[in-house]
Amino acid sequence: MAGKTKYNKLLEPYRIGAVKTRNRIYKTAASMMSCHEDEVHMNPVTLAYYEALARGGAGLISVEAPTVDYPLGVRWRERYRMDDDKYIDGMSELVAVIHKYECPAFMQIEHDGPWQSPLFDNAPPLFDGPPIGASPMQIDSPGDFHRDLIRELSIGEIQEIIKKCAQAALRARKAGFDGIDINAGSTHLFHNFLSPFWNRRQDEYGGTIEKRARFLIEIIKDIKVLCGHDFPVVICLNGIEMGRTIGVDDSTCLTWDIARENARLVQEAGADAIMVRNTWLGYHVGGFLPDYLFYPEPPVPLHTFPKIYNWHGMGAGANIFMAEALKKALSIPIIAVGKINPELGEEYLEEGRADLIGMHRALMCDPELPNKLATGKRDQIAPCTACGTCLDQSTTFLRHCRINASIGTAQYTVEKAEKRKEVVIIGGGPAGMEAARVAALRGHGISLYERSNKPGGLLSVASVVKGVELENLPDMIRYFKAQLAVLGVKIHQGKEIDSSTIESLKPDVVIVASGGKVVDPEIKGIESRIVLTSSMLHQMLKPWLKLFSPRMIGWLTKLWLPVGRKVIVIGSGLHGMELAEFLIKRGREVTIVDTAEVPGEGMLDFRMGLIMDWFDGKGVTLINGVKDIEITGKGLNFITKNGEQMALAADTIIPARPLAADTTLLDELQGKVPELYAIGDCIDPKMIVNAIAAGWNTASNI
Repeated sequence: MAGKTKYNKLLEPYRIGAVKTRNRIYKTAASMMSCHEDEVHMNPVTLAYYEALARGGAGLISVEAPTVDYPLGVRWRERYRMDDDKYIDGMSELVAVIHKYECPAFMQIEHDGPWQSPLFDNAPPLFDGPPIGASPMQIDSPGDFHRDLIRELSIGEIQEIIKKCAQAALRARKAGFDGIDINAGSTHLFHNFLSPFWNRRQDEYGGTIEKRARFLIEIIKDIKVLCGHDFPVVICLNGIEMGRTIGVDDSTCLTWDIARENARLVQEAGADAIMVRNTWLGYHVGGFLPDYLFYPEPPVPLHTFPKIYNWHGMGAGANIFMAEALKKALSIPIIAVGKINPELGEEYLEEGRADLIGMHRALMCDPELPNKLATGKRDQIAPCTACGTCLDQSTTFLRHCRINASIGTAQYTVEKAEKRKEVVIIGGGPAGMEAARVAALRGHGISLYERSNKPGGLLSVASVVKGVELENLPDMIRYFKAQLAVLGVKIHQGKEIDSSTIESLKPDVVIVASGGKVVDPEIKGIESRIVLTSSMLHQMLKPWLKLFSPRMIGWLTKLWLPVGRKVIVIGSGLHGMELAEFLIKRGREVTIVDTAEVPGEGMLDFRMGLIMDWFDGKGVTLINGVKDIEITGKGLNFITKNGEQMALAADTIIPARPLAADTTLLDELQGKVPELYAIGDCIDPKMIVNAIAAGWNTASNI
C-alpha cells in the first residue's frame, strides 16, 4: 500500500500463521448467492465480484462457504459445492482471480445444520425431514431460523461431518487457497454444539465445555493433519449468546466465560486466528449485522446489556470489548468485526484492541475502499447506509446493494465510451446523481440541473422519517457530491428547467430524473381538518430543511410535532410502516389501516419481521383488507374484510402512499432531442435501490 496516510495501522501488512496479508482489512466471508449447486465452474458474476475485491485492495479475502455436506448442510441451492473433487477446478478459477492481485484467499467452512427447512416460501427444502443438530431443540420466534424441531445427530454422523469438513479443507488447499475460515458463530451447526442452550447431550459431544467443543476441535485438528500445520485456520466464535430476548436465562446459554474457554481450546487445537461476534436468541440478523439489534429499538433496555457488549455505538464496534479481552488472553491474532468503519478500525488497531479488522458490507458498497484510503480519497468511498438491501430475497436470491449497482452483475468497472457526448440530466436525486457519476466516468460532458438548492431529491425528507441513527442517508448525499465534484460535473442548483431551455442547450443526450409527484389519495372526506396529507407534510418540511440538518429536525420533532395524540395511518406499505415507526417513537398512539390484503409491500422481509414484533409490543393495530374508507371530522369509517362496519376515532389521519410517476417533462421532450431516457420516480416510483440501479444501467450504455 502507498505511503503515510491517517490509516497507517489499518493499511500495514500483517500475518495469520504462515500467510502475510496485504493490510489489516480482513474481508469476511458472506454468501452472495451467485452460484448454483449444479455448477462445477465459476460463473462470470462470482468471478467479477471477487476480482473487484482483490483489485480494490483488501488485505485478505475469505470466500463464502461452499457446501461441504450435501444436502444436510445447506438451506439454499444458490451455493457452490465442495463435497467432491470435481469442484476443485472451479474453485481454482476463483482463487486465480484473487491471486492475480497478490491477495491471499481463505475459504470458509460452515454447516447450516440446525436451520429450519425451508427458510423462505420460495426456497424449498433440499431434503425431507427436520434440520439436524446437537439436541432436539427449537425456538418459536419469527426473528429466528430455528422454528423446526432439530433431529439429534448420532455420534457416527458427527464423526462423518468432521471428515467431510477436513476433506473440504484439503480440496481448498488443492484449489490454491491459502487457508481456511471456519464459521462457528451465528447459529450454524458448530455453534449449536458449543452452546449449552442448544447442546443438551450427555455423551462425548456434550455435558461439559470441553465435550461441547470437541466437535469443532476435532475438525481443526483433522484439517491440520490433512493440510499441514502451515495451512492457517481462522475460527469465528460467538462471545456471548443472549437468551433474555425470548425469556430464557442468559446463564443457560453460551456465556462470556464459556466463550473465553472455547477460544483457549481452539487456540490449543491449532487455530491461527479468532474472530469474535455474538448472537441473540430470536434476533438472528442482529448477531452478524449488529446495528439491526437496535432496530426499531433495542430488544432490552440498554442499561441491562452485558458489560462485555459495546452498545454505545448502536451496533458500530459491538464486539470490540470481547476482541480486546481475547487479545489479552491469547497469543494468536484477533479479528474485530461488526460495523467497523476505517476510522474505528484504525483506532482499535492503534490502541492494540485487535489485530485485524473484519469488513463485509463496507466492501460490498465499495470494493475500492482500501485503495481509496491508501491514496487519500476517503471522501470518494461509497458509504454503507445499513439499509439491509444486501439481505433482500423477495425477488431474487442473488445479493444486491443499494449504492453499488454492480453487485450481482459481471461488470465492476466503468468503460470509456467510444464517443464523447454532451449529457443533460434533470434531477439531482439518487437516480440523477448516479447517472451523472457513471456517465462522467465514461468520459461524457455532464450538466445536472436540480430545481432545489440542495442535491439529493427527497433523500433529506426520507432522512427525517427514517432517522440517521441506522440508515444514514446524508452520507449518501455527501458521497455523490464529492464524486460529482471530482468528475467535473456541472451542477446547476435552484433552477427549474423546461423543454425549451433544454432544446436551446442542444445536448446529445437528456436523462429525465426529475422525480415523482405527491398525489393525495381519493378518499371521501380527505379535506377534513384532521387530515395531514403527504403534500402538506412535504410543504411543512421544506423550509426547515433549508435551515437544519435531518438529524436536527428529527430531534426537534421529538419536542414538537403538528400531529395529535391518536393517529391513523392509511397505508401499510413501506411508507406507512416507516411513518408509523416515526410517530410511535414520538409518543403517538398509532393504528394502521389499508385496503391491501397483506402489510409490508416494499419492505425487506427481515425488517418486516422485526418491526411487526415491535408493533406488537407497542400496541399497534394493523387492519388490512378494508374497503369503503371514509374520513369524518372525528376519525375513520370503513368496512372490514369480514364485512363489518367499523369506526375509529383519531386526532390526526395521515394517508401514506408512494409517489406517482410524473412524465410531464418527458412527454414534452419526445422527438426534440437525439437521445432521451427517463429513470427513477418520474417514470417508475420505487425504492432508492431501484433509482440508483436505473441511473447506473442507463448511464453505462450511453
